[in-house]
Amino acid sequence: TQYPDTGYRVVEAGATVYAADGSVIPNVKRWLYIGPSGVSSGQYGVTGSVVSVTKDGQGNQVVRRGEVYQESFSKYAYFTTIEGSIVFANGDQIFGPVHSNDVIHIASSGATFYGPVTTGSTISGLSYGTFKQGYKQNVPIIPMPTTADLGKLKAQATTGNTSIVGSTAGNAGQASVRIEFVALDLNVDGDSADPDEGFMMVYQVASTSTANLSWLMADTIGWAGTGSTNGVRNSLNCGHSGAGLLHGGFATFADLIHVAGTGVDSKTNAPGNGGLRQCYLGGSDILNAGGAFLPADARGAWLPWPGVVDPRVTAVAPAKAPFLWPINRVLNPNFKGVVYVEGKVAVSGRLRGRVTLAASGNVIIADDVKYVTDPAAATCADVLGLFSGNDVVVADNLLNDPIPWLTAKPAVTWDDTKDEFINAFVLALDIFTVQNYDQGSTSAESCGASTNGRGCIFLTGGIIQKQRGAVGLTSGQGYIKRYAYDACGLESPPPYFPTTGHFARGHYFEVEPTGFNIDSFWALLIPH
Repeated sequence: TQYPDTGYRVVEAGATVYAADGSVIPNVKRWLYIGPSGVSSGQYGVTGSVVSVTKDGQGNQVVRRGEVYQESFSKYAYFTTIEGSIVFANGDQIFGPVHSNDVIHIASSGATFYGPVTTGSTISGLSYGTFKQGYKQNVPIIPMPTTADLGKLKAQATTGNTSIVGSTAGNAGQASVRIEFVALDLNVDGDSADPDEGFMMVYQVASTSTANLSWLMADTIGWAGTGSTNGVRNSLNCGHSGAGLLHGGFATFADLIHVAGTGVDSKTNAPGNGGLRQCYLGGSDILNAGGAFLPADARGAWLPWPGVVDPRVTAVAPAKAPFLWPINRVLNPNFKGVVYVEGKVAVSGRLRGRVTLAASGNVIIADDVKYVTDPAAATCADVLGLFSGNDVVVADNLLNDPIPWLTAKPAVTWDDTKDEFINAFVLALDIFTVQNYDQGSTSAESCGASTNGRGCIFLTGGIIQKQRGAVGLTSGQGYIKRYAYDACGLESPPPYFPTTGHFARGHYFEVEPTGFNIDSFWALLIPH
């Protein structure tokens, strides 16, 4: 409550100083100052200083500075305001810090917590939990961020030319805008892990009709109007490859709505092609004749980058260069690490860089979202925050959910992998959930030794949500959770990711007291 937004605040002025035994030290007084210091923008975390100046009657003084930092919500592996009836059970293993403002329930089947556990209430079933780093009950409640925090992020995105206007059209798993993270090997050194090699592409539908939204998200309905059991057969997003199949100018891929013929390359037999069958999100190159990139098509367009295109980008990707948005400070000097969408946004791709993607509506996981650098490397080179003003939703589309081919045939996988991968710190002002988690197959895919409907959901990062959402059922629908904690959320949070308001200790410094002046000293703490 004392911490100012800028400058410093005098907390004590000539305060009495006490000895270790509680007695007053005569002729010694203390002045205490607090405020933000370092890079105070929040792009690299929020740091500050506490400076104490202690003087005696002869003018001798001792000056000390303690560095503090505001804890980011990304420090948590798991955070909720409302737990409801959800329980930790069946040997759940949770890595990283856990906090809830509500009662944490643990079933008799047990759960192990490898990080510290805190609750603003109590732990029900306390004896069933194993706490490797202890637990605390009845701690102060930590309020969730608010929509006002989204407004701050919008301002940062506007500065960096990465603010996008979308819409709220469609169902919970549909969006009119999708963002594809792209890593580009600019220096042709065999990788795309250099600081200037992170980009994104933005596709927006021409209209928010049901057909366009369904196409963008590779949904199971919208083209045939006959429901999910026949949605694949009548999809422009799904198809398969086969020798000599050149329908409609496609050299290696044919969308199923147009496939005719008989035998292995027929529409009816497409599921039998195994790895040759696949679905794609709207706007993907493979959906165009010959697999060529098209800036615009009948249903929408890739939005051009509003800044200057670097010649190196043009040299490596001449057709796409005007549509590759740099998400790094090298090629976009004003970039603040924030992308903002007014409305809903679908996200997928490979991230190179440090980004917070915020949206006033749902953030929808349309397909895998992965870092270029494996988070297991613990370098914190790539960090993603997903901040939704509503829900973060794993879409129920043809890539994520195995879909029945025909009513009489079993569900099959139409993605390159049966599992979903999410490398991110997820913050939802409502819930993190899976669209239609209680529907669909119960046995089409597997997660380890277990058989279920949609396989594993591998999330590496953390989940912060108002109320705990569901991703599957014990009866088999939906996903089986495989969550891992990314310590980068504590050490190197996503840019401008909301903070808890709590402070933690950083470094400690002895300051040269000769000629000390608080104004000139504080000016040194703020980089110019």
